[in-house]
Amino acid sequence: MTRQPDTSAASDADLDLGALYRRLHQFPELSNQEFRTAELLADAIHGCGYETTTAVGGTGVVGVLRNGDGPVVMLRADIDALPVAEKTGLAYASTERATDHTGAEVPVMHACGHDMHAACLVGAARRLARTAREWSGTLLLVFQPAEELACGARNMVEDGLFERFPVPGIVLGQHVGPLPAGMIGYGSGPLMASADSVQIVLHGRGSHGSRPEASIDPVLMAAHVVTRLQGIVSREIAASETAVVTVGRLQAGAKDNIIPDTAELGVNIRTYSEENRAHVKAAVERIVRAEAVASGAEREPEFDWDISAPVLISDPDATAATIAAFTAYFGAGRLFPIPVVTASEDVGVFGAAAGIPTVFWFFGGMNLAGRRMEDLPANHSPFFAPEIEPTLSTGVDALVVAARTWLAPAS
Repeated sequence: MTRQPDTSAASDADLDLGALYRRLHQFPELSNQEFRTAELLADAIHGCGYETTTAVGGTGVVGVLRNGDGPVVMLRADIDALPVAEKTGLAYASTERATDHTGAEVPVMHACGHDMHAACLVGAARRLARTAREWSGTLLLVFQPAEELACGARNMVEDGLFERFPVPGIVLGQHVGPLPAGMIGYGSGPLMASADSVQIVLHGRGSHGSRPEASIDPVLMAAHVVTRLQGIVSREIAASETAVVTVGRLQAGAKDNIIPDTAELGVNIRTYSEENRAHVKAAVERIVRAEAVASGAEREPEFDWDISAPVLISDPDATAATIAAFTAYFGAGRLFPIPVVTASEDVGVFGAAAGIPTVFWFFGGMNLAGRRMEDLPANHSPFFAPEIEPTLSTGVDALVVAARTWLAPAS
């Protein structure tokens, strides 16, 4: 549904962004289920002049503010939460539960900061609308669902994001993390790894636990697979390259004296080049198939490659220009370069689809308070909870400064 601009509502100064953030945090929604979240965010930007469309790519929200001739600049935030039981003890902690995409009932928490991203984008959108006399061009706001399943950006593109709305010249995005609040970390070129996940089913033959000779044991098969997969990075990837292979799920059987028919594994891969990405994926399948043959399996293993996100590249030239603007605004003391990150983001799908540069950075959300950096709760932790300030104001300022860097000055 598309709603035309409404400029009758209060200005951004009248919106309590802290309250919006707390509400988003307390009532999170899983990937592709962000219905209440989307409606809340659409309402927050509609009242300050944005043409607002919901249900883009499922549960995505798009806002457009046309402000004369000039570049089209896209600001993006992700909005989905994770199946994590919150342990922060905050007064606004989530107690939500939901059914995930596999049909399992799970707790729900904004354990990766997407609630902060969304609130920051609302704040930036309202400030940019209020100061529209100072710039010229078009703002494209994208509140993206399902980042955690690495399909939300692709779903929005396939739903006609760049056919139904103005095509931007640049994509700007950010991510809160376990850095000191108020600080901004940046990188240039490959910044975050590609991500690929595969669900594997190994087929054996079940038997009584006392008669293993009558079985083809899929648990033993899976154990050998897990051990052998660890050799991919250490023996097949150059020491100068970075790759990660993680077996995050291994499930088999229901009772200790029953050898089951099948075993299941969930494998996650992170790489920084298409060459290594293809090599590691092929190596996983090669090893699994070989272990099945070695075990005498009578049926081929099954592979479901269900999650895929490309390497996130922060365009070097565009990043340099944006970071120069950040330095002028925040001061050099609040910025620092960071190494490549082995986590992943699907925001790069937008830039790749439109053939335009992406600039991405990180902003801190933690109060050190005598703690070491390595002791701070990381994204996806049940204890991850950014300090509302100065995190929120830093994220809003960064988006506004970045947008103004690429918009035209008012004539």
